[in-house]
Amino acid sequence: MITPDVPGAAEYIAGTRSFLAGLRPQDAVSLTLNEALDLMHLRFGDAVEVALSPEAVDMRTPLDVLPHQVQSPRAAETDSNWMRHTNMVGVNVRTVRDYGGVIKYVLTLPEAFDSIHLLPIWEPGVVESLYGIAGWNLNNQFYSDELEAAAPQLDSVEKQLRAVSNLLHVMGRTIGMDVIPHTDRFSEAALGSPDLFEWMRVRDRKIVDHSESLIADVVTTIFAWLDELGSAYQQHEVPEDAATLFALPEADRLQILFGDKADIFGRIERRIDLIKRLKWFGLEPVPATMGVPFRGMMVDPDPAHTVVDDYGMEWPDFVITQPEFMSRVFSPLARFKFYRRLKDNAEWEIDFSKPRQHVWDYVCDHYSTTQHIGNFDFMRGDMSHVQMRPRGVPDVVDEHYDILGTVKSRIQESVPWFGYFAETFLPARDVFQFGEELDHLDASLADATLGDLQSTVVGSEEFLRRFRRYLDDLATRRTAPAFGVMTADKDDPRFDEFYRAGNEVRMFTALFLPDMPSYTGLGFEIRDIHWEPVENERYTKLFVFREHGESNVYPSKARKGDHFIWGENRELFDRLTALRVYAEGVLDWIAESTTHWLIPPDATTHRGIAAWTQVGESHYVFVVNYDLEKDSRYFGIPGLADDAVLEAEFSTHGAILDVDRRITSNGFFHRIENLSPGEGRAYWVRPAN
Repeated sequence: MITPDVPGAAEYIAGTRSFLAGLRPQDAVSLTLNEALDLMHLRFGDAVEVALSPEAVDMRTPLDVLPHQVQSPRAAETDSNWMRHTNMVGVNVRTVRDYGGVIKYVLTLPEAFDSIHLLPIWEPGVVESLYGIAGWNLNNQFYSDELEAAAPQLDSVEKQLRAVSNLLHVMGRTIGMDVIPHTDRFSEAALGSPDLFEWMRVRDRKIVDHSESLIADVVTTIFAWLDELGSAYQQHEVPEDAATLFALPEADRLQILFGDKADIFGRIERRIDLIKRLKWFGLEPVPATMGVPFRGMMVDPDPAHTVVDDYGMEWPDFVITQPEFMSRVFSPLARFKFYRRLKDNAEWEIDFSKPRQHVWDYVCDHYSTTQHIGNFDFMRGDMSHVQMRPRGVPDVVDEHYDILGTVKSRIQESVPWFGYFAETFLPARDVFQFGEELDHLDASLADATLGDLQSTVVGSEEFLRRFRRYLDDLATRRTAPAFGVMTADKDDPRFDEFYRAGNEVRMFTALFLPDMPSYTGLGFEIRDIHWEPVENERYTKLFVFREHGESNVYPSKARKGDHFIWGENRELFDRLTALRVYAEGVLDWIAESTTHWLIPPDATTHRGIAAWTQVGESHYVFVVNYDLEKDSRYFGIPGLADDAVLEAEFSTHGAILDVDRRITSNGFFHRIENLSPGEGRAYWVRPAN
């Protein structure tokens, strides 16, 4: 049972706190899983046993007839509008070691963080990147021996994922998966179903053919290799011809080509051998791209941008032939071929009027299957900013406008609350050269979007401009911009400057804007201040990969160890814990409210202060000084009733001067004498006696 030295355990069990207040995340993941489950059982009772039961992890059972204890907390919703005000935490399972670690970590999160986004969960490809998936098998590296020991029926990674989802639902959380419109360039999907992708022939460092008809050579080469090597699965013989092979169900075809699902290393060995054969003939899937013009590419002429792998195969980078500002080629990845090409692809032009329906169905079916396995409540759309139409959103938007929106719609047919959180940057108009990104996001049915506040220093001109713009967009657009606190994508040495100060006020703002979504990456709450880059094991971004120094593919991303090293910033952790504890008693009062800005963030960047309350009856006033260098000095808060009295309850900086503890109106405004740099303060509003 629980030892008495687990911080916050008594309050958690009693239900007076929704999390283990004061328990550092590294100490949480060091608990045994039985300790974590005991805690949950003492709080939630038999629902924990139900979540782990054979009935609740039976994949044959429709989700809507699962035990009520493990159904989604959003199951009563008729749409996905709830995503417009969710507070999301992103968890890379590698950083918490396995699925059991996810549950341990979430015990440290207040219920205000109501959505948990799991970074990709499939088998990874090149440098084991989570976003370069090798196929549709779930990543067995996340398998938890502790989960199986606690419940022997959890004897597969699929059942363990479902069990984690069940437990999160018991805790009142929604759970989200990634939806990725690409795979590793030589994934099992690309090799087992080559027609789903675009192909090219490379000879002597030149792309000599990228016609649509090239797929016939790819199919012939794959079948010849299989016919020569033989079936990888004894129960299936090699079909008599390529047409028969590729007409088989995908599961049977992949077994013949690569072997049994459980034989991971055998499948990898077969796949590498097939890659060698295709490379010998110069046949490669076309890499994924980002940014106008998207199309037209060549081998990078710089030989230094070529890697030779352990098998002697050369892997040059690719570049856009006529690049624009945001043009990028992701050489390890291949995007699904969702549309036909014009003129046999002679000029790399896409025919958006001719969607390839079987590709759309394939992608939707696989993500629908994953949603069922994990009983997921929402999706994070990877690379949602990719929109290849040069004229932007067309006059007629149909189900073939954007694959991410189509995946959402397909899943919503049975899960109406299923939401879509888009990965985007929300740049200025035409940075991606197709107009306004929010036009695209609205058309692709995104409920909320990440944006890029996390890529700015709090209080900087760029921070204030973006924040104000996001608030305007929040009030006018279908897709809600999020208040980005930190993401795994920004937790690497290049972005250390963003998190050296102002972290308390980031979290303060995210918590007390109930009508604006937010996103926080794991580890933010205890992240160290890095004045110089530290070892890669201290950055969550470097756990998206599994790159080691000796392979030298991406040496800047290499790690020497396999375990994430948590920060030791106790001062930040204690301040954020105090904030989270205080928020527990406040959020019920404002949870369903709409924010009324008294002093909005200054888009002119001339002032760093902001203040807000709630539309209708004001219960609380929140004031912030986003300037990290200067005191605010006195300022007036307009728009409150003259008889309202502001009673100071909380400051991210702890102490509050007596002069600012009780604020009354001077007949024109409520005067606050000072906020320290980076301070957030909460006032309770009560009528004058």
